[in-house]
Amino acid sequence: MSSNATHSTVDATIRPVPRFGVFMGLGVALGVIVAGILTAVGNYEPSKVLDVVYPPGQVFGFALLWTIPLGLALGGIVALILERIVRRHSRVVRVEHERVTETQPED
Repeated sequence: MSSNATHSTVDATIRPVPRFGVFMGLGVALGVIVAGILTAVGNYEPSKVLDVVYPPGQVFGFALLWTIPLGLALGGIVALILERIVRRHSRVVRVEHERVTETQPED
């Protein structure tokens, strides 16, 4: 077997990019923490209008419905802002691209 190699040199742009999933996951974790804090400092006296008392578990669930999407969006926005900042610091490097193909000898 013999091999043929082709070489080419190209320019490539290198820039560090924030991982959006990590930032969004941190935003969700922050949302859960905020919901826990809101639940801990909540008032559990009966409502004067409805005469209903909501248990802490239900308050925590309702708080999660608001804080998780807000934390997710906040994490995405932070990642987008960081990406815009990092884009300015991109650099161009010269990369050598090599492609090797094997050929079958003819009998």
